[in-house]
Amino acid sequence: MTEVTQSLWVSLPVPALIVDAQDRICDVNPAAETFLNASKKSLDGHPVWDKIFVDAPLEEAFGRIREGHSALFVNAVDVGTGSRKPVSCDVQIAPLADKPDHVLVLLENRELAGRLDRAMHSKSAAKSAIGMAEMLAHEIKNPLAGITGAAQLISMSATGEERELTDLIVEETRRILKLLSQVEEFGNVRPPERRAVNIHDVLDRARKLAAVGFAAHMEIEDDYDPSLPPTWGDPDQLQQVFLNLLKNAAEAGRHGGTIRIRTFYELSLKVRRKDGTGAAVPLQVEVIDDGPGIPPEIASDIFEPFVSGRENGTGLGLALISKIISDHDGWIAVDSVPGRTVFRISLPIAPREVSQ
Repeated sequence: MTEVTQSLWVSLPVPALIVDAQDRICDVNPAAETFLNASKKSLDGHPVWDKIFVDAPLEEAFGRIREGHSALFVNAVDVGTGSRKPVSCDVQIAPLADKPDHVLVLLENRELAGRLDRAMHSKSAAKSAIGMAEMLAHEIKNPLAGITGAAQLISMSATGEERELTDLIVEETRRILKLLSQVEEFGNVRPPERRAVNIHDVLDRARKLAAVGFAAHMEIEDDYDPSLPPTWGDPDQLQQVFLNLLKNAAEAGRHGGTIRIRTFYELSLKVRRKDGTGAAVPLQVEVIDDGPGIPPEIASDIFEPFVSGRENGTGLGLALISKIISDHDGWIAVDSVPGRTVFRISLPIAPREVSQ
């Protein structure tokens, strides 16, 4: 490979393998090493069907691809590796131009691709809510304050049922004003002041605050990867993110339930920056609760502003989290079934010259 081709091969975010004329693996990219949980050295020369188990008759297809010099696409097929349970993938197979008897195999994890699409959609929703926040703060907040004041003046001379009605007006306008203050805060989040940050320090602070406060009724467990490098972020904003996620988990969980915080490294994950370039987000943080799960009817819109699964919820907490993570060049996703909800945040690592 040329230097440029090698660079593209290494940075390719989906698992890719090159298979020779005897269906033996002769090259894999880093994403494939992660997917197969094996090094390139240990895979070289081995029959591809000893390392990958595909729920489709691809062995014969390889021959047709070599003879016809045409590509093959197989959508939504289960792919296993022996060391992990099968995952649904879109498989693309094509002959190499300079070596027609060799084929390139691409394995795109459908679940991961779906999470990335949802994350990109949530970024757009968060941006739209910022403009809404400014409009609500200026156009509604001041008139409501006037209504509250007028109702309080009327209540001073009111009696009986009239007093109850004026008290109701005051109570409801105060509730709306509180909501608008939250919306205003959402629209005024400053850009992150980024530096090298030990993510476990941030998580430990958030965990301690949760344990003595809103999550005192639950067990909080951690499963940290101590080898994680520093992330590139604003520690105060990241702490706000994890406090909000822990609070959501505590409100969803039952008394005596468990919240689990897990960190790990996944090399193959990338997101697209605003300038169109790709950015690696290998640092993974998961907040897992054993509550009832997110209602199915709102699961796909949970990061949208004003969407909430709780009665009296504002629906701004997750939208704010999404905005902060987007500003950190990261992404957030959720998987939820009754008894297990996982919020997963992916973050970039600090530049090497900064973290050293």
